[in-house]
Amino acid sequence: MLGRQSFRVTSLCAAAVCIAALLAAPFAHASDTQAGKGDQIAVFSGGCFWGVDAVFKHVKGVVKVVSGYAGGTMPNPSYEQVSTGTTGYAESVEVTYDPARVSYEQLLKVFFTVAHDPTELNRQGPDEGTQYRSAIFYTNEAQARAAHDYIASLARSKVFSGPIVTQVAPLNRFYPAEEYHQNFLERHPDNPYIVYNDLPKLDRLRSQCPDLYRQ
Repeated sequence: MLGRQSFRVTSLCAAAVCIAALLAAPFAHASDTQAGKGDQIAVFSGGCFWGVDAVFKHVKGVVKVVSGYAGGTMPNPSYEQVSTGTTGYAESVEVTYDPARVSYEQLLKVFFTVAHDPTELNRQGPDEGTQYRSAIFYTNEAQARAAHDYIASLARSKVFSGPIVTQVAPLNRFYPAEEYHQNFLERHPDNPYIVYNDLPKLDRLRSQCPDLYRQ
């Protein structure tokens, strides 16, 4: 992605984005966060959405994952606009899941222990800016309570050496990202950014949450 700096693979990653953009379909319409009957929606932000998207796609009970933008107010934000760090949006994923197969609390476990580092403020790994912040955008009060309770439990248990900086805020609107960002890890597994930053997350999911992992 543009602006990523991991071991100086930024130019390679940016090149991959630019090439993909040339082939991209027109920008998708904003999501209304409606799921199928019985399915529910969860929205998480944990840095670059490529890796977070891939992690949740390998969780049992997850029906669909869409990479996109949440947390801002301007309509139809583009990747270039969000990348300035001035729009209020964060790179996010919209997770559609079957609560009969996986609970919201289990998704929180994956988010906090596998998908990202919740102690990094306005950054994630090599990526810096508010667009890479740690955030949970809740769709109802039950999700809000669950998120706050989970964070409090982690803090009491001192799971992390530093304070958890995850923002918990209501979801106003989720906008899907451009097509070339969707399912990026699956389509570009050899991208240097993916190899260094995101493939290890799938290994952690497999080893730390074997009961939730699916191939």
